[in-house]
Amino acid sequence: MNDPDSRSEPSREELIALVAAQAAEIAALKAHIAELERRLGLNSTNSSIPPSSDGLKKPSRIKSSREPSGRASGGQKGHKGETLLQVAEPNKTVDHFPLSCAACGSAMTLEMSTGHSARQVFDLPEPVPLIVIEHRAHDCRCPGCGAHTRAGFPDGVNAPVQYGPRIAAFVVYLLHYQLLPEDRLAELMADLFGVKLVAATIARMSRTCAARLQDFAATVRDLVAGAPVKHMDETGFRIGGKTQWLHVASTAQLTFYRVCAKRGSLLANVIGIVVHDHWKPYYTMQDVLHALCNAHHLRELKALVEIEKEDWARQMQHLLRRACHAANLARQRSVALKPPLIECFERRYDAIVADGLAFHEAQIPLAQAPIKGGGKRRGRTPRRTGHNLLLRLAARKQDTLRFLRNPAVPFTNNQAERDGRMMKLRQKISGGFRSLQGAIDFALIRSFVSTAKKQRWNIIDALNRDPANMAKSLRLA
Repeated sequence: MNDPDSRSEPSREELIALVAAQAAEIAALKAHIAELERRLGLNSTNSSIPPSSDGLKKPSRIKSSREPSGRASGGQKGHKGETLLQVAEPNKTVDHFPLSCAACGSAMTLEMSTGHSARQVFDLPEPVPLIVIEHRAHDCRCPGCGAHTRAGFPDGVNAPVQYGPRIAAFVVYLLHYQLLPEDRLAELMADLFGVKLVAATIARMSRTCAARLQDFAATVRDLVAGAPVKHMDETGFRIGGKTQWLHVASTAQLTFYRVCAKRGSLLANVIGIVVHDHWKPYYTMQDVLHALCNAHHLRELKALVEIEKEDWARQMQHLLRRACHAANLARQRSVALKPPLIECFERRYDAIVADGLAFHEAQIPLAQAPIKGGGKRRGRTPRRTGHNLLLRLAARKQDTLRFLRNPAVPFTNNQAERDGRMMKLRQKISGGFRSLQGAIDFALIRSFVSTAKKQRWNIIDALNRDPANMAKSLRLA
C-alpha cells in the first residue's frame, strides 16, 4: 500500500497551470452568467421578443420612445372628428306627450302641441328571415318546329338548395378577417340569422372563394414586386403539425401573402427598395436596394442602455429618434431634407459608431469555456452583443439611414409587421392549419381582404364582385 505522506507535492509549474485553468473557467462562468442575466432582462420593449411572451411580468410603458412634439395631447386643431349626426328622415318616430298640465293638472292631447325637441337613437334592425329566391328554368316549345328548349340557370346556381353569395362572403369575412373559429362562426350565424352551417360547408365556401381570387392575388404579387418601395417579413406557423412559413410582401396599398415550406424561399422578380429587419437572406436578392428597420435597432439599443449601460447606445438612440423626427416633418411638408442636415446626421452617426467600436475594442475579450480533450476551437472569437450591433451599423450605414435621403423610405418595417401580426393572432385563436390547402386558401383570401381594406373597399361587396375587375381598379399610391 502506498503511503499518503509519500506522494510528491505538485510542482510550481503545475500549480501555475492549475490556477490559470481555474481562472479561465471562472471567467467563462462569469461570461455565461452575464449572458443569462441579459436574457432575463430582455422583453418586448428592448428586443424582438413578442409581447405575448412577457406574461405577468409585462413591463409598464412609463416612458414613450417618441420624441416630444411640443403639442398638447388629444385631437389637434383642424382634425376632422367623427360623431353621430341626426338624420332628416328617421325610419320611425315615437311621440311623447306630458300626461297632464304642470300648472293646473288638465289632460294634454296631440292637438295641444306647440312644438317639440328631438333625440335620435341609432340601433340595429331585428334579424329577419332569409330571403329565398327561386330560379325557374322553363321549357319552351317552338310553335314552328315543335322542338323543346330549356333555359339555363344563372352562374353559381348549381344545386336545388344552396346558400347565396352574400352569406358566403359574410362567412369568409368572419373566418379569414375577423378570425373566428369555425365552431363559433357557425354559432354566430345561427344566433343572428338563423343560418345553420356545418364545418364542411364553411370549408367549401372558403375553398370556392380562394379559387376565385387566385388571379387577383397574382396581380397583387406582381405589383408589390415591382413597387418602388416594399416591405417584407416572414413568420412561422404550423401546418399539419409541421412548422412552415408565411411570407409577407406589402406596401401601403397592397398586401401579398405566400405559404412556403422553407423560410428562405424569397419572392422572385423583386426590384426597387426592400425594407426588412436585416435577415441576411434578403441580402442575396439581386438588383435591389435595402432599407433596415430602425424600430429593431431602437429596441436593441434600449437593451444595451438598460442592461449593459453602454453610453454610445444611448447616444445612437437619441440620434436615430431625432433623425426620424426630422424626416417625418419634412415628409409632412412634402419637402426633402436639406443636404447639410443629412450630412450632419451622418457625421454624428459615424462618430458614435467610432466611439462604440473603440469602447469594445478596449474591453477584455470574452472568456470561453475550455474544450474537453484539448481540441482546437473553431469559428471566430465571440463578441459582445453591442459590438456585433456596432459592426452591423458600420457596415450597413446607407441601409440604416436610407430614410433620410429618400422620402419614400420609412423609418421602420412596421407595415410588414402589422400585416403579418394577424397570422399570430389567428394561431392564438384557432391554432395551426390541418392541411396545406387550408393554409394556402387563407393566404389567398387574406391577400384580397387586407388589400381591400387598404383600398377602402367594402369587403362584403368586394367579395361578391368580379375579381378581375377589382384587380384593374387597384390604386398603387
